[in-house]
Amino acid sequence: MTQSHSLIPALLTDKVAIITGASRGLGAQIARQMAAAGAIVCVNYLKSKEMADKVVDDIVKAGGQAFAYQADVTELEQVKALADEVVARYGRIDILVNNALPSYQFNPSADYTSIETVKWSHFSQQMDGIVKGAVNTVQAVLPQMKTQQMGKVINISTNLVYNPVVTYYDYTTAKSALIGLTRNLAAELGQHGIRVNLLAGGLLKTTDASSLTTEEVFDYIATTTPLRQATSVADFANSVLLMASDLSAAITGQSIAVDGGLTMP
Repeated sequence: MTQSHSLIPALLTDKVAIITGASRGLGAQIARQMAAAGAIVCVNYLKSKEMADKVVDDIVKAGGQAFAYQADVTELEQVKALADEVVARYGRIDILVNNALPSYQFNPSADYTSIETVKWSHFSQQMDGIVKGAVNTVQAVLPQMKTQQMGKVINISTNLVYNPVVTYYDYTTAKSALIGLTRNLAAELGQHGIRVNLLAGGLLKTTDASSLTTEEVFDYIATTTPLRQATSVADFANSVLLMASDLSAAITGQSIAVDGGLTMP
């Protein structure tokens, strides 16, 4: 165990990472753990400047390197400016984590959980924020990654795409589209040394999205999961670190569930 922990700081040493939607929740945890593993981190945010600055402050106080940058991932020119700023500061972009998510309420009784009441506007909001956002960020970092002839793109999805226990039509459809995007990107960009993978999380303990989830629900998930525990935010972030590191050099085009075996796609 000691040896394992001693290797973590070197896992991403001097790698330069952009994490979208990193001011809070899972994105913030990924940023902190990447920085702890040696990466230089760009903490992207849309509105939560104070929270993004807090993430950066936490990283710097812990001895890491990070800076915050405001950009709307649905606006291509804004994320191109973000990528340009990262290259101007550090000369490279090694890792892109597409984590940004449009505002969403996981409410099982909402009108977007039934095909009879869901509106196309629900779908378009999620498709723009999730799929268009990922397309924009990839297009923004691609020139630099092609110049380097290497890079890692990690798309964040949900295990609801494999097992829609709640029929969030708009959210799950957009997250499912990321699987197709991931595979196409991997097929095209592999020749440039760029690996593209997707990690699909379950109900994580605990993020903003699951903050109202009761212990009874988490306990139920634990009893139906092979590992007999709900997946923590830190555990999911560690999976992102694995995919971002050189340890996963032979993996691309994959859609991997990170939920303790709850789903086995």
